[in-house]
Amino acid sequence: MAVHLECLSHTPLQGLVDPAPEVMAEVEAVLSVARARVAAFAPELVILFSPDHYNGFFYDLMPAWCVGIEARSIGDFLSAAGRLNVPGDLALDLARSTMAAGFDTAISYRMEVDHGFAYPLEALFGGLDTPPVIPVFVNSIAVPMPAPERVRRFGAAIGDWAARTGKRVLVVGSGGISHEPPVPELATAAPDARERLIAWRNPPKDQREARQARTIRAGRESAAGTSSARPLNPAWDRAFLDLMKAGRVEAVDGWSDDWISAEGGRSAHEIRTWWASFAALKAAGGGTYSAEIDYYRAIPEWIAGFAVMHGDIDGTAGETAA
Repeated sequence: MAVHLECLSHTPLQGLVDPAPEVMAEVEAVLSVARARVAAFAPELVILFSPDHYNGFFYDLMPAWCVGIEARSIGDFLSAAGRLNVPGDLALDLARSTMAAGFDTAISYRMEVDHGFAYPLEALFGGLDTPPVIPVFVNSIAVPMPAPERVRRFGAAIGDWAARTGKRVLVVGSGGISHEPPVPELATAAPDARERLIAWRNPPKDQREARQARTIRAGRESAAGTSSARPLNPAWDRAFLDLMKAGRVEAVDGWSDDWISAEGGRSAHEIRTWWASFAALKAAGGGTYSAEIDYYRAIPEWIAGFAVMHGDIDGTAGETAA
């Protein structure tokens, strides 16, 4: 058994509102190294933690988390569309294991995922043609969200399960750090926006294009420094990354949603996917792990504190398939 972790920010704006060529080259270089690490590790199973952005999960029924037994990517923005290679029996066993550990885990035989899931698979594998992957949705946008401690313990339960599979398991966390794209909030949304948050599956093409145009416009305003949204917070981002590197996943337990929003922006709650991933790695490693911060840059064009980290169970760092 071996467990390897890759965590990376995602952005729907890559290829649409890009930073300077030298920044793009930096990102591609660090992702190229990450792809090489994953190829050398040769995972037999991938567990992918990601949020959703009101593309697959809505307020008509919003779970705290959900394990996909079958899943497809909708292909929003420039992300890949198509079926994910989900091993249904294993995914169902994972869900049952977390239920036995005390978590009321939702399951879906028709999970629809967006760029939050597709981007890391494209970044690490070149597309959706991947080893078997279990998608795990963590609600990181729609209030009320699961408490930080609860998310951490959920991630740990998945790490316990991963350790028992006897497989080479790649754990992937996909989310921003500080960022605040133009996502409406239910409590203050206009009637039409409110309906989109409650049930907006399979919208007409023109409505999806209009939504994407708003996000592109927000990226351009962020790059120009004219945005009214909360700015990126590199100091807060780096402090969070340092906690994960130090193995101090439990430090998130006392964080409040209001504090996360104030420091990192309304969508910074996507870091739930990071601490769920690191909690999984820590549990699989019996309480310890080794991790490195590979890259960090605040990228206004992508409305993201963009970071990449990797980690291994202590004693297996750099281990590759025979």
